[in-house]
Amino acid sequence: MSRSPRSNVRRLAVGRLISVTGGAGAYTALMFTVWHQTHSATWQSAALLLTFGVVGILSPLTGHLGDRFDRRRVMILSESIAAAVFFVMAFVRGPATLIGLAFVSAMAESPFYSASSAAIPNLVERSEDIAWANSLLGLGRNAGIMLGPVVGGVLLSALGGSSWVFAINGLTFVASVLLTVSVRADYSREHSAEEREEHQGVMAGLRFIWRDRPLRVMVIAWTVFLLGAGMGMVADAPLAELFDAGSAGFGLLIACWGLGSVLGSLLGRKLTQRTEPVWLVGGAAGIALAGLGIAFAPSFGFVLVCLLVMGASDGISIVAEQGIMMRRSPDAVRSRVMAGFDALLSLGIAIAYVFAGPVLEAVGPKGVYGVGGVSAAIAAVLLLPILRLRRAAPLDVGMGGVLAPSDLV
Repeated sequence: MSRSPRSNVRRLAVGRLISVTGGAGAYTALMFTVWHQTHSATWQSAALLLTFGVVGILSPLTGHLGDRFDRRRVMILSESIAAAVFFVMAFVRGPATLIGLAFVSAMAESPFYSASSAAIPNLVERSEDIAWANSLLGLGRNAGIMLGPVVGGVLLSALGGSSWVFAINGLTFVASVLLTVSVRADYSREHSAEEREEHQGVMAGLRFIWRDRPLRVMVIAWTVFLLGAGMGMVADAPLAELFDAGSAGFGLLIACWGLGSVLGSLLGRKLTQRTEPVWLVGGAAGIALAGLGIAFAPSFGFVLVCLLVMGASDGISIVAEQGIMMRRSPDAVRSRVMAGFDALLSLGIAIAYVFAGPVLEAVGPKGVYGVGGVSAAIAAVLLLPILRLRRAAPLDVGMGGVLAPSDLV
């Protein structure tokens, strides 16, 4: 039975909600277990580096799969392998082994995100629906980030260990695979010989980003932002400990950021080609204010409010960022553009993870968030030229039409 494009996007969003909820719960279990076993910021940095950091840097290799093969099949295989790895993690204990398996899982998941993002303009009916689709998928992702840590924290306390959390995460990936299987639609379009010739090779996405001035500005600004803000992920557990909030407080930190991200994603559903640049810059400014607020927070409650603001700013800026990238990249190279963008940002966040431990020991968890606030403020300033995109002509990207690269207007 044929389903409407909006129905297909909703199914993918539900799958994203389920798998990210499990993944965020498993992330909470992994980070808390590593911290509990080692009490070492260096071990936490290693866990983040080998999951969010190094894997992202290698994403151009996996992003190529989304342009070379059927994106639906790539997504199904990716999450199936990740599910199998988490089932194995349920039976191991040592921090080194857990981090190693988490690295393998992250590598397996890497093709999923670039392939699924690249497919969105082909799954919607109109260019005007891109923001709606990105908002819905962002809502699923961020709601999962909000719910997952709470679920993970509760399961850790109730079951006395991380094994069940990892196993349940494996089941959530299985559920996501089944929902992806149920969506039968065109995830990509036919490409001419000229298009294939123009965008050959694994590095085609990076080349496209370098030639396209707005994308180049965006990646430079966000890299600067992540050099500072990326350290905040290492500071979460120590920040909860600083306020005597325990594992429940650690979960609340991530959950409040997730709740804010949900609100930001909901606000993003009404964005258009002309308003996306405004909210991209505004989101960076909001993150800066929240980070500086945490640096001077008088209480744990104030920290939670700041993280709510930070999450909302992040949520709407991601919807804007995704829309701009999708509108500017042709279908033949879109998965590699998405993966290349992630790779460049991951380089910044990997550097942040390397220095996170020493910086945390030097300035404390509140100071780490202050550094992130300053870097976000710099990023907001660097993004100001993107505002000129408001004057660009309307586009129809559903069949791959994009702005000509190299010009801001």
